Amino acid sequence: MPAPQPRTGRRTLRSTPISALVALALAVLLSACSAAAAGLNSFQSPDGRYAFLYPTGWTRVQVSDGPQVVFHDLINADETLSLVISDVNATNSLDDLGSAVAVGEKLRRVVIAPEGSGREAELVEALEREDGGRTFYDLEYAVHLNDRDRHELATVVVDRGRLYTLAASTNERRWPKVKTLFHQVITSFTLQI
Repeated sequence: MPAPQPRTGRRTLRSTPISALVALALAVLLSACSAAAAGLNSFQSPDGRYAFLYPTGWTRVQVSDGPQVVFHDLINADETLSLVISDVNATNSLDDLGSAVAVGEKLRRVVIAPEGSGREAELVEALEREDGGRTFYDLEYAVHLNDRDRHELATVVVDRGRLYTLAASTNERRWPKVKTLFHQVITSFTLQI
């Protein structure tokens, strides 16, 4: 019988599978973290007041007499992201404008499907959330046009006499594919100062 060999600084076979499992788990965790952020780019206003994420592959479009910021998908050009900033009474909070459902219904009637526009819209869901000490209303709409159906997600927040409305829109056929991405986009909207 051979004499036992002294141990060296090498790992034994028994610890190698555990080390490999730990390394694999870390690799999976790190790739999952980077995958969560993949597919989104950051946009910040020139004055640093607000920021949000938008999908990779989308491009900013300059518009006059419309939303403050507009992005659209280069491949699916009818997928859009827009930010509208409206003045409200400087003393008003979002709660003063009404509940999430009340604000959602007013946006539906006045902005998304005003009378005579040829569009019909249904408020599918209206949720309230807190983020950074501010109240946000997250709204979901099904929009019916003469030739197609669309889906829209929006978030609204009030700050210093301004109502910010960030909305992402697509056709109904693409909605199941982009639903999660659009939720990430609208809930990324932050007021920074």
